[in-house]
Amino acid sequence: MKKKIVCEDEYEAKKLSSLIYVKQNNESFITGILEIIENEIIIAVKDKSAHSILLKDKFEVESFADFIQSVLEKRHRITETEIFNDVVEITKE
Repeated sequence: MKKKIVCEDEYEAKKLSSLIYVKQNNESFITGILEIIENEIIIAVKDKSAHSILLKDKFEVESFADFIQSVLEKRHRITETEIFNDVVEITKE
C-alpha cells in the first residue's frame, strides 16, 4: 500500500521521511502519535523524543494518522519512503 502525504514544505517532508523510516536498518522509528493540532502532528519515536511535523492541512494530518495506525499496531511495516519536493510517498506492507 502506498500513500502520498503533502507536507508544508520540503524541509518538513525530509523530516517526516527521516523520522518514520530508516533504510539501512529497515525499521520504523515512529512509536506513536502524541497529539494533532490543526495541520501539525506530534509523533513519538524510539529514542523517546517527540517531534512536530507540519503538513499541508488538517486533511493530510488525518490521512497520515489513519495510514500509519496499522504500522503502530504492528500489523504492517514501512518498507520505503520517497520524497518529491514537499510530498512524501510512504510504502507499507
